[in-house]
Amino acid sequence: MAKKLKNMLFVLSFVFFASQACYQPKIDAQQKPVFRVSDGKKISYVQMIDDLKNAQIIFVGESHDNETHHRLQLDIIRALHSFGKPLAVGFEMFTEQSQGILDRWVDGSLSGDEFVRAYYENWNFPWPLYRDILYFVKDKGIPAIGLNVESAITRKVAQSGFAALSEEELKRLPPDIGCAVDKNYMEFIRRAHAIHGHSGRTFLFFCQAQLLWDQVMARNIVSFLQKNPERRNNLSCLDADRQG
Repeated sequence: MAKKLKNMLFVLSFVFFASQACYQPKIDAQQKPVFRVSDGKKISYVQMIDDLKNAQIIFVGESHDNETHHRLQLDIIRALHSFGKPLAVGFEMFTEQSQGILDRWVDGSLSGDEFVRAYYENWNFPWPLYRDILYFVKDKGIPAIGLNVESAITRKVAQSGFAALSEEELKRLPPDIGCAVDKNYMEFIRRAHAIHGHSGRTFLFFCQAQLLWDQVMARNIVSFLQKNPERRNNLSCLDADRQG
C-alpha cells in the first residue's frame, strides 16, 4: 500500500495542504495554510472551502489509518452541506454492488450492526475511522455512493491480466471498459506507488488492475451525475491510497 497521498484525477477545482503538519493528530487543519494548485497561491482554509463549493467533483485523499485525515474529510463534507446545495458522497471503500446496502443505511432501514457487518465485507480498516462520516451522511440524508469494482476482479487482473477475465466477470463491469495501459500511465503508477526496478508482465498486470480501478470509479461517478443532474454540485469523493 502506498503511504502517501496521490494526485487525483477528474477534479475541476482542487487544493492540497501546503504543510503536512496539518495531518498530525491534535493539529487544527483550519489554522494551516493551503496551497492552491491552479494558481500556486497560499490561501486560507476558509478560502479553500469557498473554492470547493463551486466545484462539481471534489476528491479528498487519505491514508487509511490516519484518523486526522478522516476528520478533515468530515469537516469538508460538513462545510459543503452547510451551503445548502445538493450533495452526494462517493466512497472508494464500497463497491457498486454494495449500493443497496448504502441506500438502506441512509434511509434508516438498516441497523447499525447490519451496516457494520456490510462495512467489513467491503473494507478491512477499523470501522471507527469512518464511523462519523457514515453517520453524518445518514443523519443528513446525503446519498452515499459505492464507487469501486469488486476486489476479486482487480485481484485476478493483478495476478493474470485483464485478458484473463471471463465473459461473466466482464459483464459485471461498466460498459466499454478497456485496459490499454500506456507508458505515461505506467510511469504514473511507478511514482505513485514508489515502485522501482519493476517491469515485465507482473508490473503490466499491476498497472492494468490500477487502471481498471480508476476507470470503474470514474464511470460510476459520471453515471451517478447523469442519473441525478440535481446533484451536479457537489459530489464529494473519499479516495484512499490503493492496494494492488
